[in-house]
Amino acid sequence: AIVFLLCVLLGQILAMYSEQRKKEQEIEQLKVENLQSRCEALANQINPHFFFNSLGGLSSLVREDDKERTLEYVNKLSAVFRYILQSDKKGLVTLDEEFDFLESYRYLLEVRYANKLSFDISIDSKNRKLKLPVLSLLPLIENVVKHNVIDSENRMVVSVFVNEKSEVVVSNPIHKKLEESLSNGIGLTNLKNRFILLMDSHIRIEKTEETFRVYMPLKK
Repeated sequence: AIVFLLCVLLGQILAMYSEQRKKEQEIEQLKVENLQSRCEALANQINPHFFFNSLGGLSSLVREDDKERTLEYVNKLSAVFRYILQSDKKGLVTLDEEFDFLESYRYLLEVRYANKLSFDISIDSKNRKLKLPVLSLLPLIENVVKHNVIDSENRMVVSVFVNEKSEVVVSNPIHKKLEESLSNGIGLTNLKNRFILLMDSHIRIEKTEETFRVYMPLKK
């Protein structure tokens, strides 16, 4: 009788464990689906906005009849869109991939702002294989452009580097616009959520009167 009761108890424990595992797997699946939809939403949000801004830079090069720079611009634009359109198939990417994307993206912005915007990028080779969510840099750079005056009197230098805590740091001076840009903060909120879901970690934001800085942890 004792053996029978133990077998029944063991069966119930296994059934409870199996049910718990099933629930955990369902929760994980929901998280993955939720994450994918958020990544797709981010890409959909960026594409039209980015596309129309990029056309402005291309138009100026065409008017200048600068064939060499126009061709380079088109090549960089293609690389940027290819990365964005493939982002919904990726979760984490290497820092190397993100920085390759940033190299193309920065070219477009530097043309668009006629060298009034530049980048100071520093990445050690030992950090290049560390990972972070795909398209982590884009919403931060977009925010720099959206919320700051960038002109001859207010030149913008965006610093991007990896600190001693293995965090990617994106930092820029604040040249506040007289009129605030309309923004619901979806890009930054999306970025925070993706780090929680994919990395089980949090980004940090520091803001002073002079500087805006975001710290993003990296994963081995």
